[in-house]
Amino acid sequence: MKFRYTMKGRTALSTVTIAAGLVLTVAGCGGGGDDDKASDTKSSSTPSKDSGQDDEKESDAPTTESVLAEVKAGGLTLKVTSAVRDGGGFVTVEGTVTNGTGKPWVGAEWRGDESELVKNGGSIAGANLVDQTGKKKYLVLRDTEGRCLCTRFTGGVGTGATTDWFAQFPAPPEGTTSVDFQVGAMPPATIELSGDE
Repeated sequence: MKFRYTMKGRTALSTVTIAAGLVLTVAGCGGGGDDDKASDTKSSSTPSKDSGQDDEKESDAPTTESVLAEVKAGGLTLKVTSAVRDGGGFVTVEGTVTNGTGKPWVGAEWRGDESELVKNGGSIAGANLVDQTGKKKYLVLRDTEGRCLCTRFTGGVGTGATTDWFAQFPAPPEGTTSVDFQVGAMPPATIELSGDE
């Protein structure tokens, strides 16, 4: 009885081995000819001159388009990279600040002069948007406890470091397409507003 089960097991194992061998043989033989030539052509590592120039244009475009405005004062460089109208009637302005003052910078002079804003510490709470056409100034939005809807520079910004920031404002009327952004002693920067993305 054991001999019969052993023979069945060996037969099954032989069948599986032969089937696997056939599958590998078919897979090894298939797919040759023109397919290999097509894949070799597609994977060519020598780009044409035109495609190289297009790549350069695409890589240069985002860096120039992503900065809406840049201002410098007192060793600080402020960049505005985005000013988007949100669906709820707000404008969210984002950017970066680079500390080139030679010492750590905490942003205390950017928090604004109002006593309510003292709770925000070093922040961009004192920023504003000015609609020159509508002759109106928009301050950073705050919650009921006076905390700004903006970046707080907790721990400050080290010498030579760059950090991101954001601030939310009430949205100017739909017809207003550009505003002046200003904070602290930095000069005003005219920025274009874009629609909700």
